[in-house]
Amino acid sequence: MGLELKGVPSEQRLARANELIKLVGLNGFERHYPHELSGGMKQRVGLARALATEPAVLLMDEPFAALDAQTRDLMQAELLQIWERTQKTVLFVTHSIEEAAYLSDRVVVMTARPGHTKDILKIDLPRPRDYEMRLTPEFNEIKLRIWEVLREELTSEGRHDV
Repeated sequence: MGLELKGVPSEQRLARANELIKLVGLNGFERHYPHELSGGMKQRVGLARALATEPAVLLMDEPFAALDAQTRDLMQAELLQIWERTQKTVLFVTHSIEEAAYLSDRVVVMTARPGHTKDILKIDLPRPRDYEMRLTPEFNEIKLRIWEVLREELTSEGRHDV
């Protein structure tokens, strides 16, 4: 729909759709209805739809939150592969410390109400990243740094049960 609204001719829209179907790994599912797709496949469709108009920045607000743990891990790996190929800037909102550390080059920790930037942490992990990287001491140190900033924020709100 986005390409149609931009006035892109139908044959170019079809070519772009086919390109994105391959990019997100949905070959063979071109004619399936949404109710025939798994949760992860639906997320892949959403990602393809977002990439269709070639935005400068891809905004993702907790896109994997409703997925089971295994599908979430697969979608994170898929997003990393797509990033490697497209080099799009992605603004990714998550409440998962591990997800933030795994996917990001920078993690912005927000304050509670009103939401402001509390800290920006640079993630110095090599790319490409794989699942096994999550098992390294460096990755755990990054998760701990993020947690320390969050814990400071949570306890400064008067919550001492953290």
